[in-house]
Amino acid sequence: MSPPSEIATELSKRLKKRRLEENLTQEGLARRSGVPLGTLKKFEASGSISLVSFIRLLIALGEEAGLDGFLGERELETLAQVLETPTQRKRGRIT
Repeated sequence: MSPPSEIATELSKRLKKRRLEENLTQEGLARRSGVPLGTLKKFEASGSISLVSFIRLLIALGEEAGLDGFLGERELETLAQVLETPTQRKRGRIT
């Protein structure tokens, strides 16, 4: 298993490759995705980016389907389902 930093670097390389395949500059992808140019530059150089910004870049490149394998592994709960699920109190004061 690769360390997280190596995985992040590999993801940044793949995203840069896709950007270049689309013949997009960093500025063009930043505008298309709504991700600040500095954030994109930092990601391509270091692999460091927020998850939301990474997802925005994937969507701008038409690569959001790549997340399906991860997200499709289990059914995501809706907010209503989460709120309906009873929770057990784990700790409390004894009075």
